[in-house]
Amino acid sequence: MKSDNLEKQINNLADRAKEASFLLLNTSQEKVDKCLITISELLDSKKEQILEANKKDIKLAKEKKLSQPMIERLTLSDKAFNSMKEGLKIVAGLPSPVGSIFDERKRPNGLNIYKMRVPIGVIAIIYESRPNVTIDAASLCLKSRNSVILRGGSEAFLTNKALANIICEACKICELPVNSVQLIPTTERRAIDLLLKKEDKIDLVIPRGGEGLIKTVVEKSHIPVIKHYKGVCHVFVSRYADMNKAIPIVINAKTQRPAVCNAMETLLIDKELSYENKKKIIDELLNNNVTIFGDKEIKKFSSLIKPATKEDWYAEYLDLRLAVKTLNGIEEAIEHINTYGSHHTDAIVTESQEEAEKFLQLVDSSSVMINASTRFSDGGEYGMGAEIGISTDKLHARGPMGITELTTYKWIVKGNGQIRT
Repeated sequence: MKSDNLEKQINNLADRAKEASFLLLNTSQEKVDKCLITISELLDSKKEQILEANKKDIKLAKEKKLSQPMIERLTLSDKAFNSMKEGLKIVAGLPSPVGSIFDERKRPNGLNIYKMRVPIGVIAIIYESRPNVTIDAASLCLKSRNSVILRGGSEAFLTNKALANIICEACKICELPVNSVQLIPTTERRAIDLLLKKEDKIDLVIPRGGEGLIKTVVEKSHIPVIKHYKGVCHVFVSRYADMNKAIPIVINAKTQRPAVCNAMETLLIDKELSYENKKKIIDELLNNNVTIFGDKEIKKFSSLIKPATKEDWYAEYLDLRLAVKTLNGIEEAIEHINTYGSHHTDAIVTESQEEAEKFLQLVDSSSVMINASTRFSDGGEYGMGAEIGISTDKLHARGPMGITELTTYKWIVKGNGQIRT
């Protein structure tokens, strides 16, 4: 595509999205919810053509020799497909925060002042691999009555295009603005650069993908960005842990889906945990084909364990590799997590209420867990139906982002002729 044509195309895309955002403000919630259900129904009726597009993307990915974790994220399994459908229904059934009133106050002069939740406006979402993001992003943006511009990765272009066509069809059927959801119809990288300069039309950018993508977006964007750099998630097994809980949590957190951002990347073990219990944990990890990078104490358990370096404490492996370190109690565990972690999700396994409360209070992460797998850090698992992403920022959203995180507020002041003196 010629340079001037691409720039014109992105400008028109942003203009249409802005117009749609105003039209959505005047669209009833009933129409939006009906549209979400219609998308779910269309996914069902057009499943074969969506999966056919996905197969073509996978074939191209293999020809390009993309990594196995990337191909795994790209693949629309039956479970992923059903999850998209169910997510749409759940989001449709959730109460909308738009129009809700909070922080109300009555002033001595009779003014009634409060805040009202409103859509952010136009959101651009730039993501890699996972085509289910197309559905998740569209559903949450529509529910919160934002228009959205989607830019998926080139490796999932055909699948994303098939899904976006279904969303647009549902919008037409349910009389929503036809440009409420738009997919950038090109894989040219320059399209992202042009999009990130449209601060007059786009209100927020959310990148989802690898650290490289997110850093590029942050560096180039003229628009506010909510980011999630890495998922360096920890599990700390305390000396007070119940091993009937600890071992299943550790194995689930690492092996259930190692290529996702809420999988455990570093296991921290209390030095005071018994030798037998430490060995049980290590043996179970090795039995599950986990490659372990351990400190000196951990290396004693098996010749298969490789020596850990400082880089391993920062590492997001996204596969069956794991850093393991022994620490002297909860204070050292908290210090390690706050030093090397990514503020994503961190968990403690302990039967000590005092330890648990200290961990909750002092670990600086967007999700902090007691006696549960880090794999629960997910919008669907948190009852949001789906998520737009997981923010490791502190402003304006943190952790899994659902409908409420896609709104802002405005002040409403109601008077009866008052003037300021």
